[in-house]
Amino acid sequence: MYSYLALGDSYTIGEQVPVKENFPYQTVRLLDEKGIKVSEPVIIAVTGWTTDELAASIREHNLKETFSFVSLLIGVNNQYRGRDIDDYKKEFTALLEQSIIFANGHSQHVFVLSIPDWGVTPFAEGRDRAKIAKEIDEYNVANRKITEAYKCHYCDITDSTRENGKKPGYLAGDGLHPSTKEYAVWSERLAVMVEKAMQD
Repeated sequence: MYSYLALGDSYTIGEQVPVKENFPYQTVRLLDEKGIKVSEPVIIAVTGWTTDELAASIREHNLKETFSFVSLLIGVNNQYRGRDIDDYKKEFTALLEQSIIFANGHSQHVFVLSIPDWGVTPFAEGRDRAKIAKEIDEYNVANRKITEAYKCHYCDITDSTRENGKKPGYLAGDGLHPSTKEYAVWSERLAVMVEKAMQD
């Protein structure tokens, strides 16, 4: 039986969707269908968290156990609050190092998901969508570079959020967060990567 730790913010807990429909739970179900048994995901995530807030909560949780694999998706609130990207790089690096520790030192068992582009959603009406997209891209260039330097896996889901972010079926009721349907896209991509990593 494999174990899974999911670290993040609203996109990880699945704000506005039933907890069992967020991407960590959907990923576990998909793996189960492939015969890979994973216990219920342990989730450390709260809507609105930035990198430093996630780091503080990890310290508070004082987790001693390790996990078969770990996912990390963080940074949208750094961008939303206009935080300095250099601070993000440092804080993200520390979180990735911590994720590798949680994965028992196996960098190949850590999966970083790219930051979704909330600028395409109805919630962003009246805001500078091009500026949001540019900043999200800068954040994702940074987190991808760091992820690859540490030889962890990078799961790009930003393209899907841009493609589906205007479609009602792919959005939760708040017009900002993804729906179960959008999380299913992420879960399919992630499950394929996890399955391969667990077999290697």
